[in-house]
Amino acid sequence: MAEGDNKSANQLAAETASLEEHLQGWGEVILVADKILRWERAWFPLVLMGAVSFAFLMIYYLDPSVLSGVSCFVMFLCLADYLVPALAPRIFGSNKWTTEQQQRFHEICSNLVKTRRRIIGWWKRLFTLKEEKPKMYFMTMLCSLAGIAWVGQQVHNLFLTYLIVIFLLLFPGLNQHGIITKYVGMAKREINKLLKQKEKKNE
Repeated sequence: MAEGDNKSANQLAAETASLEEHLQGWGEVILVADKILRWERAWFPLVLMGAVSFAFLMIYYLDPSVLSGVSCFVMFLCLADYLVPALAPRIFGSNKWTTEQQQRFHEICSNLVKTRRRIIGWWKRLFTLKEEKPKMYFMTMLCSLAGIAWVGQQVHNLFLTYLIVIFLLLFPGLNQHGIITKYVGMAKREINKLLKQKEKKNE
């Protein structure tokens, strides 16, 4: 068991080191983005929501076709991939990195690797469910996809995408400040109360 844990830890360290090497040119930008996403200042959530709202308003106003939208998005990514590693050191000064900043960058890369592992794990469990319990897999997928299709039919595509993007960008800050834990705990308590009341009625 200990040998397996050591092997897993070594793999995690190797994957983290590899990711750090690949993202080194983006290090300064990632650290700034991390501060914004974790709401180190009280007004950071407003900046996030304002920037996303402006971007989606521009998309709504311009109303580009799917092909144009995808092309522009990929073009933006290509420009960022070329310009950020070249300009970031001049803007932020990578030679001024502190030990704390280097440690935080390492933690971010480690968290990204762990998140990727979790997603792969969920994907594998889905296929395991398909092999072991095909009927349950079929019903789960059918109901889930039907529910998603119904939501997509009721809500405008662009507005739904806007809500998803806003939630994903605010999630790290909500989690960092314990807001998600607080409301999940409240929801669990309410569900437990309802279950206890139901049990009492049945008795």
